[in-house]
Amino acid sequence: GAWDFSINAAATPPEKYAEVICVPYPPESSLSGICKTPDKGEYLHYRKCFKLPDGFAKDRVLLHFGAADQIATVYLNGNEIGSHEGGYLPFFFDVTDALQEENELTVLIRDDLSHTLPYGKQTKKRGGMWYTPVSGIWQTVWLESVPKNYIRSLKIEATDTSVTVTVDTDARNKTLVLKESGKAIVSKEGGKTYTFDGPSITITPEDPKPWTPETPHLYEFSVIADEDRVDSYFALRRISVEAFGGIPRICLNGKPYFIQALLDQGYYPDGLFLPSSLYQYVEDIAYAKSMGYNTLRKHIKIEPMLFYHLCDKMGMIVFQDMVNNGDYSFIRDTALPTLGFLKRNDQSLNKDQKTRNTFEETMKQTIKHLANSPSVLMYTIFNEGWGQFCADKMYRIAKECDPSRIFDATSGWFWQKESDLDSLHVYFKPLRKRPPSDRPLIISEFGGYSLRLDGHTVSEKNYGYRSFGSEDKLFDALCTLYKDQALPLVKEGLCGLVYTQIADVEDETNGLYTYDRAVKKVDAKELKAVLDLFVAEYEKITKEI
Repeated sequence: GAWDFSINAAATPPEKYAEVICVPYPPESSLSGICKTPDKGEYLHYRKCFKLPDGFAKDRVLLHFGAADQIATVYLNGNEIGSHEGGYLPFFFDVTDALQEENELTVLIRDDLSHTLPYGKQTKKRGGMWYTPVSGIWQTVWLESVPKNYIRSLKIEATDTSVTVTVDTDARNKTLVLKESGKAIVSKEGGKTYTFDGPSITITPEDPKPWTPETPHLYEFSVIADEDRVDSYFALRRISVEAFGGIPRICLNGKPYFIQALLDQGYYPDGLFLPSSLYQYVEDIAYAKSMGYNTLRKHIKIEPMLFYHLCDKMGMIVFQDMVNNGDYSFIRDTALPTLGFLKRNDQSLNKDQKTRNTFEETMKQTIKHLANSPSVLMYTIFNEGWGQFCADKMYRIAKECDPSRIFDATSGWFWQKESDLDSLHVYFKPLRKRPPSDRPLIISEFGGYSLRLDGHTVSEKNYGYRSFGSEDKLFDALCTLYKDQALPLVKEGLCGLVYTQIADVEDETNGLYTYDRAVKKVDAKELKAVLDLFVAEYEKITKEI
């Protein structure tokens, strides 16, 4: 909704707020109503006045921020409540003691696009593969009222047959009610009830229904602890690396599963980091599925939790990138690797200790933040050397945080010794057989074919890896790429492909539909028929073994 807003060079609140912004859209976006990028050294000032509804406040009141980029300091009725550094992860404060009958919430944000903090593909001068920056509040701000012994969090750890739910609360009496199909979560007629004293409970559902993109079955449940209650869900699924016929394969629920993915930058022309409506998330996921894709590689960006919920519900694996910080070098990180210089010792890269510490801590928080989402099955730690350092150490830390997921330590190049995958980026050369390895092979970026459609672009520039003049020529090239180059590699151990990309972004015109999502560049049914060949090949391999 509408908040008072100003951008100026002073850290103190302005006497008069010059504009009104529509939160949660960032000020650089048209949907915010501002369409301005703050200069280095400037501050973003937000103000919202509110009164709590009668009966809202219980024992404690919590103020939540989905995300704010980069450094946010929060004040309520003139009292500093707390601050947060980052840009992509949620944070909250207990504001109970600062509340009044009439309340003034102010937020001071500074975003100089510091490379010490996560910044992804944001740049002050966008172009090519770098995009318009995003500042300030860019996710929902909301209030929650909780009892004293409330449920602070749930930790859900599932396999393909059982689940363990850990409840963080000071309450002693805890009950988990598992919903039965077609019945209310908590009712006298339905729901299996489990009472437990310790922090955790393990459940093995009868006749388990594993989650896959084709059959995304979710089990709904409630946890009741004293006066508090949380409704949630879990899925039974397991991702692993197992040898089939002497070749390591990515397996879902114990069976070889081919990762057919699209790169997804998560950018939109009117809201930048956010679509104009949640239904755009639904459309993106549904379009990808209609073409035969089962995975979205969320590229160097963390989305609002609603996106992951929809992937859980609709059946879409998420291959989640960590958000890079540290400095990028075109010569070191792009030009030389493209020419074939793919190996580099990363112990001395990005040596600033504060930057390293920030990346490690943000990586841990990201894994914790997304741990309960069953669709998030794979992670990228470093992409194409951006911000890379000590990848083997970061892999071990990530794996300790969550041994149940697959981690691609170094996507593209600068491979070190430890990773769950062999990960290649191939844009300018044919896809080819690779030497034998004890790790599954995934081509984590390829394609990037460009088709510019006038009237559906925001830039006069055109960025892609090979250009075509019509939808027919683009589709023919895709068929050749998938059928003639990629498909024969499946027998040799290829386990996944990530095509660049689902939608155009600013200068980039290599999406399968336009930036405004108005024109789909390929026929979904025809492309699905091509991608289904990979499913058939994997089923053949499984049967032969």
